[in-house]
Amino acid sequence: MNIFVASLPFSVDDQELRELFEPYGEVSSSKVIFDRERNRSKGFGFVEMADEAAAQTAITELNESSFQGRDIVVKVAEERPQRSNRY
Repeated sequence: MNIFVASLPFSVDDQELRELFEPYGEVSSSKVIFDRERNRSKGFGFVEMADEAAAQTAITELNESSFQGRDIVVKVAEERPQRSNRY
């Protein structure tokens, strides 16, 4: 299951995001999204967990919880609609 995590502190890296979710089960991947121009976090990221039950428990437990002084938003990631390459 792909999980969206928002309102992350800008100092959080991929490893810290992974460590936040590991108590709930195996984390396949974790990625904090960076702004390339500013070379800093955009304040959100994604976590992939293979076990859907573990992922759902993580979402329930972590949503609106405090992480490094910020209340984070944790929910199932929604598929982005395909963008047209037309100009």
